[in-house]
Amino acid sequence: MPTLLALLSTGKGTWSEVNKIMQSQPWTHVFLITNRFGEENFTSRSEQTSLVVIDFSLETMAVIKEIKKKLQGKIQDFEVALNLASGTGKEHMAVLEAVLELGLNFRLVTVKDNQAYSLGIER
Repeated sequence: MPTLLALLSTGKGTWSEVNKIMQSQPWTHVFLITNRFGEENFTSRSEQTSLVVIDFSLETMAVIKEIKKKLQGKIQDFEVALNLASGTGKEHMAVLEAVLELGLNFRLVTVKDNQAYSLGIER
């Protein structure tokens, strides 16, 4: 199965979606981009889960640089499943730019009927 990359930040109920998508299939690896609060309070982690702890109060370019630095060489897949249900626009931009600068293709995923569902795919 592919690698899941998800933003775990702010937004009412968004941690629930992240948790559901993590459990929706046997991911090879899960990278959760979060802050100290997420590191301390998100307990639904498996052996395949790695936290990428970022200070989101930094300027956008610094956030991008930190995400890239912490993910560099850790994702072996050509494409990742990407979930941005959690977080702010600034955080979304930083994650998207870091993923693009790392040369990764991505498919946006959400949860539908308790299964990972790729957006943009008509079913």
